[in-house]
Amino acid sequence: MEKSKVYFTDFRTVLGVSLPAKLQKLIKKAGIETIDMEGKFVAIKMHFGELGNLAYLRPNYAKAVADVVKECGGLPFLTDCNTLYPGSRKHALEHLDCANINGFNTITTGCQILIADGLRGTDDILVPVPNGEYCKEAYIGRAVMDADIFISLSHFKGHEQAGFGGAIKNIGMGCGSRAGKMQQHNSGQPHVIENKCKNCKRCAKECGSNAISYDNGKAWIDPDKCKGCGRCIGACAFDAIVNNNGDAPQLLGRKMAEYTAAVVSGRPTFHISLITDVSPNCDCHGENDAPILPDIGMLASFDPVALDQACVDLCQKAEPIRNSQLGDNMAKEHFHDHGDVWHNSNPNVSWAETLEHAEKLGIGSREYELITMK
Repeated sequence: MEKSKVYFTDFRTVLGVSLPAKLQKLIKKAGIETIDMEGKFVAIKMHFGELGNLAYLRPNYAKAVADVVKECGGLPFLTDCNTLYPGSRKHALEHLDCANINGFNTITTGCQILIADGLRGTDDILVPVPNGEYCKEAYIGRAVMDADIFISLSHFKGHEQAGFGGAIKNIGMGCGSRAGKMQQHNSGQPHVIENKCKNCKRCAKECGSNAISYDNGKAWIDPDKCKGCGRCIGACAFDAIVNNNGDAPQLLGRKMAEYTAAVVSGRPTFHISLITDVSPNCDCHGENDAPILPDIGMLASFDPVALDQACVDLCQKAEPIRNSQLGDNMAKEHFHDHGDVWHNSNPNVSWAETLEHAEKLGIGSREYELITMK
């Protein structure tokens, strides 16, 4: 079986050539122009960043992709779905305001912005999951599925539960409506080990569901409010919060892969990832910690599995940044080296199962040929 092709270029450039222009050259070399886009709706799925977060991709990169789509005769729009947790993107009006504040509008991106699952996050469509083991149908934002062609534009970074956020997370979790996100996250709910709780209240600050209280001087998670997102686990510095279901991170990853299969099956797709500002946690946070790795480069492929695997491999080879969450962990006296940057940064994560399951579903291959463009 022929290996998937993944195209790569670093962030070096020369006088007179901008990085957005270099990205355009990369995606053209990777074959985006071979897609018949004439007169067709093209969804460009990306993350507009939570208010306060500065690690998300700049709108300049979105415009670079949208302009290439328009050159090919396509009708591009940027899109994302509303969040499950309360924040600055929990319904379409706030979501659009957030996008605009963070620099995404028709002038800066050259195309319209649509919130795929509508005003309240309920405008979804049930999409069959080919060969799905955990989800037979996926709740996907309607505008994503109404598009003729789908492009993912992902910020590759760390994640406090999935290990890393790349193409599959951007597609699978990102294209799920509120009901879809709940279906993916409901594999388990965390609970508090009281004798480890230091009453620092950091977990409550990170909780997007107002599920954590301190009535008895220790954190308590209300199971009726908890949505199982796992942000409190990543927030706790004392290992006082654990998941009731030990397989929850693995199940989350497999469900994200199944949601990705629902989105990409049966139509032309193309995938882009930028390994820059590699924050340790998700762009859904209202802040971003210092990068754990240096900026590495831009990648593009027709295969989202190969793309994620290539990004993982490049990150594993990179030198960790000392003044970062990863660097701090590795400097601890009794540090246990997992031999993996994602586990070293967030010890409770699980990521390999996501790629394994995605490959099993036939979304793509973990075997790839990396083609470097200067």
